[in-house]
Amino acid sequence: MSEDCIFCKIICGAIPSKKIYEDDEVIALNDINPSASVHFLIVPKLHIASLASCKTQHQALLGHMLLLAPKLAKEHGLAGFKTLINTGAAGGQEVFHIHIHVLGGGEKSPKA
Repeated sequence: MSEDCIFCKIICGAIPSKKIYEDDEVIALNDINPSASVHFLIVPKLHIASLASCKTQHQALLGHMLLLAPKLAKEHGLAGFKTLINTGAAGGQEVFHIHIHVLGGGEKSPKA
């Protein structure tokens, strides 16, 4: 846990959020600044700064996060969706706690 990390504060309950999913390893919540009709984040409870910081020991956690994406996307009515992991400041990462963006639905879905 990082004391100055917004996701760590959400995970411990210090900042309220509208969680759409939670288990022992991750939470999922709607993005506060959505880029698509459906835009949620999958965030591990373990503080890992970025994908570039991941090690072999994080393999199962990363797999869990990726396999959760289609399940939650389907629950939110998405027949198709995009996933995005921003890595590093030059890669557009703003919160330095790894998270997966899941985006889809309608005309707002960005093209990559």
